Amino acid sequence: MAKKLSGSVQRVREALAAQGLTTEVKELAASTRTAQEAAAAVGCSVAQIVKSLVFRLGASGEPLLVLVSGTNRASEARLAALVGESVGRADANFVRERTGFAIGGVPPLGHARAVRILIDQDLLAFPVVWAAAGSPNAVFEVSPADLQRVTGGEVADVREP
Repeated sequence: MAKKLSGSVQRVREALAAQGLTTEVKELAASTRTAQEAAAAVGCSVAQIVKSLVFRLGASGEPLLVLVSGTNRASEARLAALVGESVGRADANFVRERTGFAIGGVPPLGHARAVRILIDQDLLAFPVVWAAAGSPNAVFEVSPADLQRVTGGEVADVREP
């Protein structure tokens, strides 16, 4: 009998299915909260892990989700130039309110509200990447092309130089 997925993980699974993706959501015994933990748990390189970083835009107060390769750091200066306003890291309450998910498990889709998304161009170098699936120990595998398609995210150079 299959394990019952948590509510947050179930929402991600449903969002994936609604987008036509049949990828399996894996809930792991090990934590996938950090890129290093996730890579060790699924057996891939750290660069193939999609870090979901939520920022708060300075002027509008809107969220910005940046999907970053596990080996990269997002550059707030580059993000600000891309979106046309200042950006700052969002706190845990803002992340949960705007995405419906807790930090450490924010997926690239299935959010409570519409969120603008930027995708690190370095993720496109891989045939598959692994993204958070709604909890700190749940992930799913996806091609970068499908990731862009299902999120509507804009591919950009977002990393610290």
